[in-house]
This record gives sequence, C-alpha cells and structure tokens, in this order.
Amino acid sequence: MRRRLRRLIFLAPVILLGMLVFITIGGQIVMHLWNWLLPSLFSGPQITFWQALGILALCRILFGGFGLSGSGRSGVRRRVEERCGQMTPEERESFRQRVRERWGANPSSGEAE
Repeated sequence: MRRRLRRLIFLAPVILLGMLVFITIGGQIVMHLWNWLLPSLFSGPQITFWQALGILALCRILFGGFGLSGSGRSGVRRRVEERCGQMTPEERESFRQRVRERWGANPSSGEAE
C-alpha cells in the first residue's frame, strides 16, 4: 500500500505538469491559427492566449464532451443492442423492417435479406 502511495505522490505532479503543458500548447496552437487565418480571411479580430483557451474549452464542451462516459452514440447503440437481444427473431425482423421504411437504411453486410 505504501508503495502505491509513493507512486501516486510521484506521478501526481508529473501528470499535472503534463496536463498544463498540453493545455498551454493547445492554446498557443489555437491562438496562432486564429490570428493567422481569421483576420486575413474574414477581417476578424486577433485574439489573446486566454481567449484562445476559452475557444478551446468551448469547442471541447460543444463537440467533444468531457470524456467521462464516452461518445453518446455508443450509449444509444448499447441500448438498441440490449432491446434487440430481448426480442424474438420475428420482432427483431419487424423492427428492422420499420427502420428500413423510416430511414431508407440498407441492411448491413452481415444481415440476411
């Protein structure tokens, strides 16, 4: 147990420093790309490092989530697979037919028509 605690005490500052470096580099990249492209293409304003970090955080929230539970699509897929696993073969085929009618989806290569 003490060995694990020592390892954690050693790794915590290293991990924190790594995250700080990663955030700093990401902010610098966003700032330089913005200031290089936006003013010349769209007559937009130049931004500071802190504004670039804000944009980076906003993009992470809007497009990437927080990484706590993975992608939202995987949860939907898991729920559909659970429901399909509880269906009889006739119910499953009826469900697939309704999906095809509604969305115009083609059967996947693994499905028999």
